[in-house]
Amino acid sequence: MNYLTFYGLNQEPFSNAPVGRFFFNSSQHSQALMRIHRVLSQMKGLAVLVGEIGAGKTTLARKILDSLPEEEYEAALLVIIHSGISANWLLRRIAQQLGVPKPAEEKLQILSQLYRRLLQIADSGKKAVVLIDEAQMLQSRELMEEFRGLLNLEIPNQKLITFAFFGLPELEENLRLDPPLMQRMALKYHLGTLDLESTKQYIEHRLSLAGASRTIFEDGAIEAIHQYSTGIPRLINTMADNALFEGFILKAPMLTRSILENIAVDLGLSESRKRELRVVEQVETVKPVTIQNENLSKPFSVAEVKEEPTAEHPFERSSADDTEDIDSILAGLEEKL
Repeated sequence: MNYLTFYGLNQEPFSNAPVGRFFFNSSQHSQALMRIHRVLSQMKGLAVLVGEIGAGKTTLARKILDSLPEEEYEAALLVIIHSGISANWLLRRIAQQLGVPKPAEEKLQILSQLYRRLLQIADSGKKAVVLIDEAQMLQSRELMEEFRGLLNLEIPNQKLITFAFFGLPELEENLRLDPPLMQRMALKYHLGTLDLESTKQYIEHRLSLAGASRTIFEDGAIEAIHQYSTGIPRLINTMADNALFEGFILKAPMLTRSILENIAVDLGLSESRKRELRVVEQVETVKPVTIQNENLSKPFSVAEVKEEPTAEHPFERSSADDTEDIDSILAGLEEKL
């Protein structure tokens, strides 16, 4: 017997492989799908989706690819696995994905082949679409210029090709390497993490598809998963999968919060959560001090941060000292103003 049999499942519910049937259409995933489909269907140029590691960008890219009807689209998905690619390699891969049988080696010849192929696709009544996953790997201005050049290929009233980029947030900095390409961006969407309610729905959705006929995770367990995963689907999968295995070893019919908290410790997620909470606490200690000056149309703020005594700062300061220091700072600023 394994944990699948023990919990009445017919397949792994929390694999991190991008399995299409397990796609969870949360409200934000639905919004992203709708907006990207609009860009692709109307051939508007460039759609960009960014999100943190494990947020589900690859799953979403594959879902979009699978949802494009073959009779309407000539579509391809290209995954960039390293940052050292050349412009020629990129153009040859795009040409190959769109049906150019033997892409040339020289750039001008590749562009000529690709242009003729895009005209064929348009003449057949289809739309050429290329999805680029791990697009943050496109780290040179030269590569961004190639995409801008391809987006300039048009016939009257229609672009010949449309792209959708999926990548980490640093993709936005890469796009700024070529400002004219930024101007051709028809959509930018940020894929965030799941809230507690969405996390619960996500877990129940995947368990149901895997054959579960009863509740397996207690509410406290789901709360722990959300707390330590911070709503990142990949981490939710990792924690839930480990929980099923640990529960099987313990012969626990229901997975409890304590089981999930132990898993969070084993995976090092509890320490990450503590660090995040410390950062939040530090931010909350910042208090604004508003300065009014008759020569300014609007007030501005200076942050007042009080530090606790440490080994580097062993001397405590009284509130009177703090007040005198702040008064002197403000007086100096007012003199300058």
